Amino acid sequence: MPNSQFPIPNSQFPIPIMTLTTSPAILSEDQALSLLENVVKQSAAEAVFVSLSTGEESLSRFSENQISQNISKTVFSLNITSYFGNKSASAAVTEFDEDAIAQTIKRSQELARIAPADPEWMPLLPPQTYDLPGPAFDEATAAVSPLARAEMVRQACAIASGEGAEASGTLSAEASLYAIASSTGLRAYNQSTEANFGFTARIGDGSSWTESTAWGINQLQVSQLAAQVVDRAKASRNPREITPGVYPVIFDGAAFADLLPWIIWGMDARAADEGRSFMSIADAEGKPAGNRAGEQLFSPLVQVQRDPAHPLLRSNNFFGDGLSNNYLEIIKNGIPQSLSYSRYWAAQKGKEAKGAYYPMVMTGSDQSIADLIAQTERGIFVSRSWYVNYVNPKTSEVTGMTRDGTFWIENGKIVYPIKNFRFNQVLPDMLRDVDAVAEVKRYGSSVVPGVRVKAFNFTSITDSL
Repeated sequence: MPNSQFPIPNSQFPIPIMTLTTSPAILSEDQALSLLENVVKQSAAEAVFVSLSTGEESLSRFSENQISQNISKTVFSLNITSYFGNKSASAAVTEFDEDAIAQTIKRSQELARIAPADPEWMPLLPPQTYDLPGPAFDEATAAVSPLARAEMVRQACAIASGEGAEASGTLSAEASLYAIASSTGLRAYNQSTEANFGFTARIGDGSSWTESTAWGINQLQVSQLAAQVVDRAKASRNPREITPGVYPVIFDGAAFADLLPWIIWGMDARAADEGRSFMSIADAEGKPAGNRAGEQLFSPLVQVQRDPAHPLLRSNNFFGDGLSNNYLEIIKNGIPQSLSYSRYWAAQKGKEAKGAYYPMVMTGSDQSIADLIAQTERGIFVSRSWYVNYVNPKTSEVTGMTRDGTFWIENGKIVYPIKNFRFNQVLPDMLRDVDAVAEVKRYGSSVVPGVRVKAFNFTSITDSL
């Protein structure tokens, strides 16, 4: 494998040529900020904001119990936004080349001069203080070889093959850097790693799936997850048909992780204040009259935080514009504590802009999914929520389907598989009806528990596996 190099023709960008390391696509903090500093110095705009994203991504895709694709790519993107008063424009370059960068600076400035004025323009942030530590960077994940990934995939596929099932999915690893700088003196740098394993097993008319994400690839427990998925796929064969309706439901964490974000996305302050959210309050004439922050809307068991330092996450401590991504209570004891204010809307309303509501962490318990099932007299277990979309954004009503293993629960036991359903559900009502939570796990950029809800609305049977 050749050395990874970032050639800089002269001292205008004084970053030394890099030789192969355990993470060849990752620049050091000094190197990244030096590059951004030189772009800021070259800019002739009234103000400039520069961001750098670079790293290395690798992916092993498999199907029918064998690897079908094994790829790696190096990512480099330098984005330059120039400002002249309240007019701005951005240009990006994907080449680490002096001339290409200089042309991108020039193009950004030319476009900004002719851009329309932005009525919601906000000045660039001054230097910020970040209270949380930087994200996790795991060298084993950054340097994992194709052979090592292939061996992990082989173990998972062997488990499926041994039980007569067909396995498919992906195993990915990523090492990334994100750095920003501006003419106002703002400087910030994060480097991180992430690994993800998605696994589907099918046997006859039975199917199951799960996903696991971690900042270190050795945390994924690939073989254990594969065995669990294969067992569930076998148990889901020959599903029975039951009548659609409203039932108590236990959601596996992977299924709940595809539902909770739709509610948190609805907690945007501007949408609420303009009457476009379930958090909106209307007056007698139906006109917007504030928002519902501070009201008891959900079960007291619902506790949601923005917590990038959570041990399962350890993610970025600042957002793309430089705002601090610090710890924040979003829902406490079922009560929304505040709404998410953009910098513009915060200025309009005299509030503090605290950034977006991610990564999401919901508090769980020391109970397992098996414990929740054992405590349930009658209900449905859902392994996966699939193809979720809005029906009505204002009420946060969504539609979607169950998939990859749906089961009938009776007298504290899973007694047989059932055919999959389509559901239409107002999600704030679902959170209101949460009556038990299980242990938490990480799925993508969220940490959530399995949950039990007293009532969930299934509207029809589907033919999906």
